[in-house]
Amino acid sequence: MTFRNVLAAVAALGLSAGAALAEWSPSGPIKLWIGFGAGGETDTLGRLIAKEMGEATGWDVVVENKPGGGGIAMFTQLATVPADGMTLGMGVTMPVLVNLTIRPDEIPFTLDSFDYLNTVALAQLAIIAPADAPYDDLAGLIEFSKQKGGALVAFDAKPQELLMNFVNGQSDAGLKPVSTKSSAEALQQVLGGHVDAAFNAGTYIPYLETGEVKMLASANASRHPYAEDVATVQEQGFEIYVDPWFYIAAPAGLPEEAKTALSEAISGALSADATKEAIMNAMHTEPSMAGPEETRKMLDEGLTNVGTLFGK
Repeated sequence: MTFRNVLAAVAALGLSAGAALAEWSPSGPIKLWIGFGAGGETDTLGRLIAKEMGEATGWDVVVENKPGGGGIAMFTQLATVPADGMTLGMGVTMPVLVNLTIRPDEIPFTLDSFDYLNTVALAQLAIIAPADAPYDDLAGLIEFSKQKGGALVAFDAKPQELLMNFVNGQSDAGLKPVSTKSSAEALQQVLGGHVDAAFNAGTYIPYLETGEVKMLASANASRHPYAEDVATVQEQGFEIYVDPWFYIAAPAGLPEEAKTALSEAISGALSADATKEAIMNAMHTEPSMAGPEETRKMLDEGLTNVGTLFGK
């Protein structure tokens, strides 16, 4: 969704972004909690969004890091603070959705504990292989794996391993997961010939451009804008995907005028050139700028998909 689409939707309700912002303003500094430590992608993007929001609106938006459990600690605290628009939280969908799926009784919140303001961006997740590998897509990798007695596939996050298990269950491919600590390490495993394929979240793109690796599939629900000719895992016959979305939420019960003003302010920050450049550099994609309803729908669909990953 482009910023023009967001503004058009607001106008259809008889409002404009400027009018929405004028109807509500914070009573003091807005706290934007980041569910991860300083220096990572979430922290970097959150601080840039806070800066752009402040410059465009005159609001004071203060970033605070609250790491722990892939964002679980931050969202646990966010669910308990007043729903007055003064405290927001930025996290990533997959850790939250995985925890809500595998141990819902231990997580002190649900998706209904929050009002959703905006979707920041999608981390692009691909399945890659060495450029000279004798397969060019998922079907080829599966056939190669059957002939070899198990192809080695590097991964660095649990949902990626679960996607492999799903493919194995549907095809008897015999793919063998190889755990790594990061996308960068997984890429080196591919370049060094230590694995037959790997999941990767963007560090491989320069090597795709130089012809050292190739992309077998998009593991997201959609194709990647820089590789539109490469089909998704779903398009290649397996009804599964992994979509790590960055998003911003507030405690449930936010006044409607505050929700509208905050959502529009975040969209404005995401449309700023500096933010778009940072997201493109980090994730090789455009900002999402999906509003409250679209963000909640994304999380609901994501929870259903993660349940499929876990066979629920």
